[in-house]
Amino acid sequence: MQSSSNLLNWILWSPFIGVIVTLLLPKAKENMIRYWALINTAVTFIMSLVLYSKFDTTVPGMQEAFNVKIPWISSFNIFYSLGVDGISLPMIVLTGLLFFLCILSSWTVTKQVKAYFALFLFLQATVFGVFLALDFFLFYVYWEVMLIPMFFLIGIWGGENKEYAAVKFFLYTFFGSILMLVGMVALYYASGQGVDSFSILALQGGKFQSLQLEMFGTTFSFAKLFFVFLFIGFAIKVPVFPFHTWLPHAHVQAPTAVSVILAGVLLKMGTYGFLRIAYPIFPGASVYFADAIAWLGLINVIYGAFCAMAQTDVKKLVAYSSVSHMGFVMLGLAAMTVTGMNGAVLQMFNHGTSTAMMFLLIGILYERSHHRWIVRPDGSKGFGGLYTQLPRFSIVFIIAMFASMGLPGLSGFISEALIFLGIYEKYTTITVLALLGLLLGAAYLLWMFKRMFFGDVIEECKSYTDMNAREVAYMVPLCIAVVVFGVYPTPILNVMRASVGNLVTLLSQY
Repeated sequence: MQSSSNLLNWILWSPFIGVIVTLLLPKAKENMIRYWALINTAVTFIMSLVLYSKFDTTVPGMQEAFNVKIPWISSFNIFYSLGVDGISLPMIVLTGLLFFLCILSSWTVTKQVKAYFALFLFLQATVFGVFLALDFFLFYVYWEVMLIPMFFLIGIWGGENKEYAAVKFFLYTFFGSILMLVGMVALYYASGQGVDSFSILALQGGKFQSLQLEMFGTTFSFAKLFFVFLFIGFAIKVPVFPFHTWLPHAHVQAPTAVSVILAGVLLKMGTYGFLRIAYPIFPGASVYFADAIAWLGLINVIYGAFCAMAQTDVKKLVAYSSVSHMGFVMLGLAAMTVTGMNGAVLQMFNHGTSTAMMFLLIGILYERSHHRWIVRPDGSKGFGGLYTQLPRFSIVFIIAMFASMGLPGLSGFISEALIFLGIYEKYTTITVLALLGLLLGAAYLLWMFKRMFFGDVIEECKSYTDMNAREVAYMVPLCIAVVVFGVYPTPILNVMRASVGNLVTLLSQY
């Protein structure tokens, strides 16, 4: 029992140990630092797989065997409390996998190597903290601290406009965090400042449904008001329209590995916040605002797709495609049906793998070309005939593109299909309109592919080399994931089924 509960501690603290060791290593030993970061993330990923193997798929709530609860700030009843269920486990495995692959992809980083890998491992630790925390205060600490490594990773190792992107990312997320902080303080007082006032599990179940609040001389429904506060806090991270404008800047300026983590894991923290905090604590308000959430999801899908179509920078195109794909997750969450919610959680995982592939491939191409133009500002082609020049790269790119497009047999299809099955009865109009998003998705991806990979090889592309062994090594696991989970998604669906069912049962009472 004790070894199982320590597993979460080890997963959470391994990256922190990695940071400390990285800081102690000599600055000149750059390869030693790289190998240490690689070993550290590999061990953490293996531990996440051990957690998966020990997970009991029949238990709907938190797995008691893994829970950790230690008093932290006793005077305010704040605990160091960790736990895992079927909603957080896929995210933990995804985080472990992507950080390991990102360290491999960061081998070519030469600027301030020690600081880069230390910040990267620090970022991993904070992400695990968000997915494992069962104390609202602890969750908030990790949510906030995550801003620090992201700010510096974008601001120091990013592109030519990196400072602007880093500041914009920080300010947007910080604004959302302030709203979340107000919600957390309100819940602490509303729940009587007792021993469970910060416990995410104890706050759940609609306890605040009938509570009223006096503010600005007006009476508000406590649940509805603070659901909106939490919703905005999480929506900025997703990002939901109109809070999405930080994302393209952050993606385009961020170094490749940071873009992968941003799209693959950090956006999912927003939707995870809905599933873990906003929905279970305020189920009545969630149901009340479901229509608005569905329409916002639809706007994300269509608007993100149209924005992607307009891009001439391939990284910006993929960044806007993330806005569109996260709209599908929002639709699944708005459905509040078992099928729709399962589709949403599965889409969170599958989008993480397919988008990670796209950003890593763009990074490989950028290392050879030092630009990302599909069409240059002067109207000339940025790339042409890559298919004949880089055959290995092209095959992997096709797999990533079709997975992102939602082609049957690849991972994107099954999660989007479940979302549509889940929302059709409740939101028929929205379902039909959202299908337009799929069509646009196919259009902008095929348009990009045609321009970059077909036609004559332009002079500049003749010097490009195909993927090397290291690049193949970090792309193959993602290729396997999008194919295997496209054909056989059961390993993920089985894990989350009980936990998602539990949440849907709670929401169906309102």
